[in-house]
Amino acid sequence: MKETLIEILIEEALEARKMAYTPYSHFQVGAALLSGNQKIYTGCNIENAAYSPSVCAERTSIFKAVTEGNKEFTAIAIVGGAEGKDPKEMLPPCGVCRQVIREFCNPETFEIILAVSKNEYRCYKLKDLLPFSFGPENLQ
Repeated sequence: MKETLIEILIEEALEARKMAYTPYSHFQVGAALLSGNQKIYTGCNIENAAYSPSVCAERTSIFKAVTEGNKEFTAIAIVGGAEGKDPKEMLPPCGVCRQVIREFCNPETFEIILAVSKNEYRCYKLKDLLPFSFGPENLQ
């Protein structure tokens, strides 16, 4: 993936992070998902007083894309950290988000970009973060 596209995804994720609803943890996460047709879907984490109805930024971006008819994705950038502060460390997606990503994405090619800024990031393939995964083809 081109470095400029990675930087754009990171910038979009940083902007999405600003919209996070985190009155309990005060830990804001933003994600920017790139579709196969190059459209970007952003998402932020949204907390709930009952905790379990909360949703992560990664799933928010995927669900937003799916509701708009898009189910093919090539990459996602993820940034996060304490509210009101710049991100300090790279955050991998949680297990639930990895499984949701796996539902729609090829583990061999889908890129997960973990970033602190557009200048400090690492790229991983889904297969590296979710080895021996279970996907739709296992149910055929």
